[in-house]
Amino acid sequence: MNEDFIQALHEIEKEKGISKDIIFEALESALISSYKKNFGSAQNVVIDIDRETGLTKVLALKEVVEEVENENLEIGLEEAKEIDDKYSLGDIVSIEITPKDFGRIAAQTAKQVVIQRIKDAERDVIYEEFINRENEIITGMIQRISKNNVFIDLGKTEGILPPSEQIEGEVYQQSGRLKLLIVEVKKTTKGPQVILSRSHPGLVKRLFELEVPEISDGIVEIFSVAREAGSRTKVAVFSKDPDVDPLGACVGFKGSRVKAIVDELNGEKLDVVIWSKNIAEFIANSLSPSKVLKVDIDEKEKSATVVVPDYQLSLAIGKEGQNARLAAKLTNWKIDIKSETQYAEEKAALEERAEDSVDDTLIEDLDETINDSIEEVLDKSIDKELYQEINEGDEYEEKEEDSY
Repeated sequence: MNEDFIQALHEIEKEKGISKDIIFEALESALISSYKKNFGSAQNVVIDIDRETGLTKVLALKEVVEEVENENLEIGLEEAKEIDDKYSLGDIVSIEITPKDFGRIAAQTAKQVVIQRIKDAERDVIYEEFINRENEIITGMIQRISKNNVFIDLGKTEGILPPSEQIEGEVYQQSGRLKLLIVEVKKTTKGPQVILSRSHPGLVKRLFELEVPEISDGIVEIFSVAREAGSRTKVAVFSKDPDVDPLGACVGFKGSRVKAIVDELNGEKLDVVIWSKNIAEFIANSLSPSKVLKVDIDEKEKSATVVVPDYQLSLAIGKEGQNARLAAKLTNWKIDIKSETQYAEEKAALEERAEDSVDDTLIEDLDETINDSIEEVLDKSIDKELYQEINEGDEYEEKEEDSY
């Protein structure tokens, strides 16, 4: 290594932002390993690199002792004093042992270390950039497909779309462009790993932010999203400005805004509904496009019974229960849907059972009252008879006494 190498390190520091001190430390560590590999590991060695000239030395560290037992690690006091009279027992002496051809080894090692450090620094920069973009949307091009994993070219790095984050039934072709959500960024030995998603509910939310200025401006907000990727998604929105219709803002003129999102999701159905502080109203809205007649709320159980017209029961429940399932996810409430007729019949049955229960109770109460009255009368009658018998007995005894 020479002054040209030192100058190159200065340039790398400026362009790549890698401190030359970090490279020197890594280089010294690598040269120690290289020396031990080529010249033996019995000695305790350090590498000294002149930061100005690049001159590299190998130094053996030896402890000053009275009697040498291990020449690789120890030096006698007398010999140490020949080097410098200041040394005493227990001191560490540095002795240069640089091999003749070590310069070639040092040059090769330096090149490898610098290249690796540049790679590491670039990986760190990419990691820092993408870790701060988690839950954001990104556009990428499909680079390759391997073992059901789709690898996406993101420019500075490559992202991965694993099977668990793909939309069921969606076809991925090389060179195709996609909008994806960055769900996780990991540090690995091969560099940062960027995990992407096409099925995450957050992707729909970010797409609305891109297509609807009122959302990106904070006038309209998305309260919640419930999604079954590739099939249907429900989005609950509300407006902070009473003059701005949140539904109209999201749907756009002739449905242009929501259509752009549907197209990006390859035809996935979208229901945009109004969020309300009134939970009954919100639950009714969440079952769109079905009409709702009544919502009974159980705050304690966080459940609701929803009544819909008979002819709209299937619509409210949805195919394989999807509409009801998404509404429950959107509101975070348990929802039980009943037709108007079913609700009326169950209500009538409950009322009838309640009346029967009341009648039975009245009869039981009446029976108890009658029984109590009879017992009371009998008790009083028995007491009276006993009283009469006792009195009659007393009178008889008095007569007997009088006769003597």
